[in-house]
Amino acid sequence: MVGYESYVVVHNIAKRHNVGTLARSATAFGVTELILVGRRDFNAFGSHGSASHVRFRHFHSLIEARNYLKEEKECDICGVEIADGAAQVNEHPFKRNTAFLLGNEGSGLSAKEYEICDFFVYIPQYGCGTASLNVTVAASIVLHHFGVWAGFSERVRDGSKFIVADKPARQGRRNFCAGTEESIVEERKLRKESAENGFFDEKGNESSSTELLNGLFLNE
Repeated sequence: MVGYESYVVVHNIAKRHNVGTLARSATAFGVTELILVGRRDFNAFGSHGSASHVRFRHFHSLIEARNYLKEEKECDICGVEIADGAAQVNEHPFKRNTAFLLGNEGSGLSAKEYEICDFFVYIPQYGCGTASLNVTVAASIVLHHFGVWAGFSERVRDGSKFIVADKPARQGRRNFCAGTEESIVEERKLRKESAENGFFDEKGNESSSTELLNGLFLNE
């Protein structure tokens, strides 16, 4: 049995197809759960069927997600960001179960995301042609390093491919992270409040919650 677990927190990512490709990387590198913060529906484009092999869990807020990860899963929360004091990921500064929080492709981690992180890692670059990596590429590199540190067992291969497990039976709606009755009622309440009061992002720009969140969780 694996001694350590990894998690990925999905929040405030701009490009809709990145959730699917994140799911593909998550299954490849042994992630225990993908944590969705915000809406429960998501776009699995790019997963190539991998989304059915990883568990999804939904929370309405970052604080709820943080409490679950810290109190129930005994995780450190690691922000993947070129931040002051961030360690190089190849130094493997991990100590126990770890949840990785990746920033928005354009603006990086928000102030609220910074607040829930215990430490930060960044990926060293050696070429001069780009300021940063695509979020799914960054996730793949970081998750691979964690798997090496944690001593995850390599998946069995068949020729030039790794063997894919049998597809589990579908539970609930496709591309939808099921919630409890209480969470569904709360989400409807929040949607109603957003419609009545409007929604402001952290820069003070007025927008609807649907416009901001659909970029990550729209189910096409």
